[in-house]
Amino acid sequence: MARKLKTYQTSLGFFDLVIAAPSMKAALQAWGADSNLFHQGFAKESEDADVIEAAMAVPGVVLKRPVGSTGPYKEQAELPTNLADDGDATKAQPKSRNHKPPKHSTRPKDPKAERRAALAFENEEKRRAQERVKEAAVQQRERERRQRAISKAQNALDAARQKYQTKAAEIKAQINVLERKSQTQQARWEKERVRLEAALQKVRG
Repeated sequence: MARKLKTYQTSLGFFDLVIAAPSMKAALQAWGADSNLFHQGFAKESEDADVIEAAMAVPGVVLKRPVGSTGPYKEQAELPTNLADDGDATKAQPKSRNHKPPKHSTRPKDPKAERRAALAFENEEKRRAQERVKEAAVQQRERERRQRAISKAQNALDAARQKYQTKAAEIKAQINVLERKSQTQQARWEKERVRLEAALQKVRG
């Protein structure tokens, strides 16, 4: 059975956020909050009739408006225009305004409309879940593609290292053979030199 929806609001970053959801937990999940903003006093159930009407029109969809502004909530909202350009924190504060108190909802309860809104929220939740599944699949494919690329590069490096080590071993073996030949030749020469020098000395008398 579809659960009755309520409208919750908070401020995150540069935006005020609202959503029509069946529970605070559902609202926090839709906002992507990593802590309980309600317990911390940063979120609450809205009693503003205009805010409730906007949120109930698109249940489960996070609506935004620039933080501190009084404009309508939208799915896509522009950044606040009063951000400081020179790092002066005092300029980033919203200007004080004489706001009118929010209008409280006085509309009679419409069970059919509430059920439709609750079903719309569930559909939006299913859509978001499907998007998360698709995103997870894309990320998994990307991880697999990256892993294949890493494995290919690693295999190429290992093959090149093995080829080098084999060639280096062959060259070292050849050097050892040449060194032994050189030593043998040196020994032969020393023996021959001694013999010839002795013969020369004998001739000279």
